[in-house]
Amino acid sequence: MNALFVITGLGIVSLLAEFGNLKRWLTAFVIIGLVAAVGLAIADWTNGTSEAFYFSNMLVFDRPALAFTALIGTATILWFWMSADYFATQTHRTDRTSLIVFAVVGAVIMSSFNNMAMLFLGIEILSMSLYVLAGSKKDSLTSTEAAFKYFLMGSFATGFLLFGIALIYGATGSFHLHTIAEALTANPTGFPTFFYAGILLMMIGLAFKISAVPFHFWAPDVYSGSPTTVTAFMSTVVKVAAIAAFVRIFSTCFVAAQSTWVNVLSVIAILTLVIPNVTAVYQTHVKRILAYSSVGHVGYILLAFIANPTATDTVYYYLATYTVASLAAFSVLHLLEGTAEETTIDYFNGLYKKNAWLAVTMTIALLSLAGIPPLAGFFGKYMVFAQAINHGYTSLVIVAVVTSLIGVYYYFRIIIAMYFREPEGTAVTIRGSHKALFCALIALSFLLGMFPDAILKLATSY
Repeated sequence: MNALFVITGLGIVSLLAEFGNLKRWLTAFVIIGLVAAVGLAIADWTNGTSEAFYFSNMLVFDRPALAFTALIGTATILWFWMSADYFATQTHRTDRTSLIVFAVVGAVIMSSFNNMAMLFLGIEILSMSLYVLAGSKKDSLTSTEAAFKYFLMGSFATGFLLFGIALIYGATGSFHLHTIAEALTANPTGFPTFFYAGILLMMIGLAFKISAVPFHFWAPDVYSGSPTTVTAFMSTVVKVAAIAAFVRIFSTCFVAAQSTWVNVLSVIAILTLVIPNVTAVYQTHVKRILAYSSVGHVGYILLAFIANPTATDTVYYYLATYTVASLAAFSVLHLLEGTAEETTIDYFNGLYKKNAWLAVTMTIALLSLAGIPPLAGFFGKYMVFAQAINHGYTSLVIVAVVTSLIGVYYYFRIIIAMYFREPEGTAVTIRGSHKALFCALIALSFLLGMFPDAILKLATSY
């Protein structure tokens, strides 16, 4: 809870910075505040408190919530590091900073809600900020289109979520997760049919937020049209928050009714594994490849969740490894694309000869996303597959392995272009801060793979 208060305070200060001299130092101030928030979350986790309820039990900061808060905060710090030029000009600096910070507030609420009304509040705080950020590149028609599509489809998906919440409230008379869970455990088959329809409607609404197939159609267009830094934020911080919300409500509230939704979710997981990975093979724009890759990784996360809905450690570890690799990939893409609207694979031709830092960082990021040892992405997929096999989902694992091999193909298209094609254009230069960021992300990619137990124990079962 202390972390949430600090991040909220940062958002308010960001808004007020327009009236003082703080604007110049705002980004550094926010990063310091985020470091403090992560430290407070870790301190609360270390204290060993199993559950701490706030605001009439509407928020609960248990160990998984604190772990996700720390991950969201850490990812945001790395994001601010990579996107320094997004705040380089004085124009709109406070607006953009406050929108990002309040999006993080919504993300933290989504990982720690104990009341469906609070879930909706967290989603809307996050989404409203993202609608504006997606269209923040005002001289780009594709950015405006991305914001418009995201707003329309996001509002439509929220309608499904609210309708589902209304049906569940009508059947149980409560918005509180623990109250609903206790009633469902006591009488799992005694609720009216519309209660289970409400569960499925909520699944649809949240599936849109995590960009699971077939509710993913917005993601490639929004990801490719938004500024690359905003895309990086969407594919990491926002995805972590959305999956944290999905896992919390279905593992805490609806686990007793698993038989009513697990088959539907299994179909969604299979589609999410197959369709985006196959579609990515035919893409030529790197940002769209990474967008479909981001959708595909949701399938592996859903596979781990289906195998054991009450365990969050594997999901958490996979998200941590995915976040580090995605930030590294988008950092390189952002530096390489410059002012280009679309960056094709040809932009990466001979990149190793033009700038070895960019090529090596991109290679490690793509290898981790592909699940190549000894990088963290390999251990993430291994843990997902092992958990699914141990719980009898061998057929789903076979599908996941095949789609993972497909992913290796389109990741290696970029790697081959960087090392085995002739360079085009002049050499690319980067600042020392970018080199330091690349070193940090590369180190994390190896350290997460070398010490997985240190991450797994952070997110214990709900």
